[in-house]
Amino acid sequence: MSLNSQFPKQVPFLPGHVFSDPFKENHHKTQQFSYVNGTVQEKTNYVHEEFDPNLIDSMKFNAPPNLTYGRRQPPENDYIPRIQPPWLKYDRAVLRFYGYFQESVVENPNENYRIRKVIIYYYLSDGTIHVTEPRIPNAGIPQGLFIKRQKIPKKLGKQDFFQWEDFQLCSNINFYERVFRIQDCDSYTREFYEYMGKPLSLPEQFPKDNFESLRETKDLKINPPDTKEYKEYFEVKLGGGHPNGGLNKYLQNDRKVLSFDIIWDDSSIEGQLNYYTLNYYLADDTCEVKEVRKQNSGKDPYPLMLRRQKIPKQPILTHYPGMTLKKEEFYNPQDLICGNTVKIYGRECFIYGCDDFTKDYYLNVLGIQQKPAILKQERGKKFYHPVPPYNGYGYEEDSLGSVYSLQPKPPKKDVRKNFTQDQFILRFEARQISEVREENSRRFIISFYCGDDTIQVYQTSERNSGIWGGKFLERSRQKNPLTNDYYTEKDFQLGAVVQFNVYKFQLIRGDEFTINYMKQKPDVFKEADISQIIAKLRLFAENYPNFDSFLLDLMKKLDKQLKGYLEFDELSQGLQELGFNLTLQEQYILMREYDVNGDWKLCMKSLWEGLGGKRNE
Repeated sequence: MSLNSQFPKQVPFLPGHVFSDPFKENHHKTQQFSYVNGTVQEKTNYVHEEFDPNLIDSMKFNAPPNLTYGRRQPPENDYIPRIQPPWLKYDRAVLRFYGYFQESVVENPNENYRIRKVIIYYYLSDGTIHVTEPRIPNAGIPQGLFIKRQKIPKKLGKQDFFQWEDFQLCSNINFYERVFRIQDCDSYTREFYEYMGKPLSLPEQFPKDNFESLRETKDLKINPPDTKEYKEYFEVKLGGGHPNGGLNKYLQNDRKVLSFDIIWDDSSIEGQLNYYTLNYYLADDTCEVKEVRKQNSGKDPYPLMLRRQKIPKQPILTHYPGMTLKKEEFYNPQDLICGNTVKIYGRECFIYGCDDFTKDYYLNVLGIQQKPAILKQERGKKFYHPVPPYNGYGYEEDSLGSVYSLQPKPPKKDVRKNFTQDQFILRFEARQISEVREENSRRFIISFYCGDDTIQVYQTSERNSGIWGGKFLERSRQKNPLTNDYYTEKDFQLGAVVQFNVYKFQLIRGDEFTINYMKQKPDVFKEADISQIIAKLRLFAENYPNFDSFLLDLMKKLDKQLKGYLEFDELSQGLQELGFNLTLQEQYILMREYDVNGDWKLCMKSLWEGLGGKRNE
């Protein structure tokens, strides 16, 4: 039994009237949780739980009881609410608006009204509002908290309070019969309104009253003109370094040089026109004059006419230059204009041009457009070294090496092309073009090697024809007599005429590899691209009223016998009658593209569909 229980009940239970029990030995605190076999368990010695004996019996025999009290109703809003209340959802969320109101001022000759700026806070958790006024020093009016935090009604005596939907920028709002103008808000407020689907309008500027203008005028400080000299004097007097007045100019204009082209006409007996380059350094306003050297001019190579220094307009010539009291005036960028004359220690130099950086500097910084002067061009001496004709030994590049240099070097070869294109050989069947009729029937195999642009020609022969077959032209590079350039792979098209020495050949057809190679490179062999051939044929439809009539007329004139297919000669003759000027290469590719059965016959149905005709199912 505790000591406090023995006291009478009339003693109040207050500090000083209760004493600790001196006979108490157990001072521990009761703990509800404990560890049993490494598991946290709760002590239920002091918890009384009612149990249902029927439920225990059913659990023993694995038979659930019949629940007669029905299913448990789901909770509407448990300890983690699904629908958050405003005090939880908008906790510490405040909307902030900037505004002002106009207050009249009496008995003041300087102003009759004053603009008072305020900050309006709206608390989303409970819908309360409070208004504060930022403090302005020496305003003469009490400032700070303007309206305490509370719900403000829209009309006095009504229970209809302001909500966040009632606030909008560039609008007026009435708090207790005082009209406030909302001017702006913070970024969080603007993002909140955009999230809620009610974006705010653009902000407006605060109006300025006479009091604010007068206060800005009073706060304006104008330093006396000799403040800088006083500061420099006291800094040096206290042991500081001497100020560097040109440091800022050096940092801004370092490595910026204005370059001008000048000319000096030396009128002496042995004089001539001398060309120089005048460089003006913007970092320290110094100049240097360099001589423009020319080959074989007969003059000694002096690199500088004037070392880097400031150029005076009127130099003071004295025996003691450093002790003169006269002030010299030096050239500046405003004096260096194209067309002006610069006097460099008695030499009058004419400025006739400048570089691009100088033009941009004058145009962007000084607003002056530099227009270079046009000088009379001197007639230079031209020396013509004729190239001797090719002697026929080796390649022409090898012979030109001994012409251009005393120690000729072998001509450079395109190694990359040799490695990537060496395995490609284009083979064509050709016939000879000659004034002798018997030679026109001779057939040749022309091989073009793409790796090094060399050409080899073999002649074919038939039995008892009287013509010897074999190698006709050794593998070598050949020149086109029309362009005087070496033949390349783009010069070999079906139907083209090539000339090697005095022999002319017309390419009739190519092998399967050559045709596929041409199709894979439509940028080089444009006549082997079937899409360009179809586009070229479709251009002739402009002479017809519509495209269908063009297709019908084309099919009728090509396939006059309605066979459904065409031979190559019939295709070539039909296109010629229609006036469609397709080359032999284009006709050959068109024939191969629409040869469905592989019997060298053009299928009219495939040509119809290829030109864009409607397909008949």
